[in-house]
Amino acid sequence: MTFLLQALAWITDPAHQGGPNGIWARLGEHLAYSAIGVLLACILAVPVGAWVGHTGRGRGLAVGLSSAARALPTLGLVTLLGIGLGIGLVGPMIAFVALAVPSILAGTYAGIGAADRTAVDGARASGMTEWQVLTRVELALGLPLLLGGVRSAFLQVVATATLAAYVGAGGLGRYLFLGLRTRDYPQMLAASLLVVALALVADLAFAALQRLATPAGLRTAR
Repeated sequence: MTFLLQALAWITDPAHQGGPNGIWARLGEHLAYSAIGVLLACILAVPVGAWVGHTGRGRGLAVGLSSAARALPTLGLVTLLGIGLGIGLVGPMIAFVALAVPSILAGTYAGIGAADRTAVDGARASGMTEWQVLTRVELALGLPLLLGGVRSAFLQVVATATLAAYVGAGGLGRYLFLGLRTRDYPQMLAASLLVVALALVADLAFAALQRLATPAGLRTAR
């Protein structure tokens, strides 16, 4: 309880909030790292997942690759990339993308594949091309599941982005590693609480987005 009170006091101390090394700056860095990593993962995973979900081909390969990527030790990957690519953000960002891709890939092909077949067949019968069926029908119906995959990926990356500080980048991990080096345990706990708070806010935001992306008829039925 003492450490918790000290951590809360550390967070609310105005001396720790402003400036280039303050909480708001580190929080912005942490959020930016997470958002960029997930955005890059979306660029890679959403087209592949959409193709797998639409055609039904390569599902076994996609599942296998997703499982293999999930098994990667993130700290080891960050360390290896840091040694190979040098100090900075490039190595951690590659690790964040690798961490985010499996959830986004799975959410995309699951959402596209779960689209109501009656609606899909009706779209084809009305003369829509396969591209139109994918983008106007399957993607619209599968968007809640796709966002669920992005939501899961973002939360994983937010929790892992603390490792960016391990190879010289910024973010809330700076407080963790500095506190570990100086044995400032309230500072370490404060950093952990800030990461948890950021994850909770992000989770609530994605939950709202998923609800908005769900067609009104399905929301009413639920």
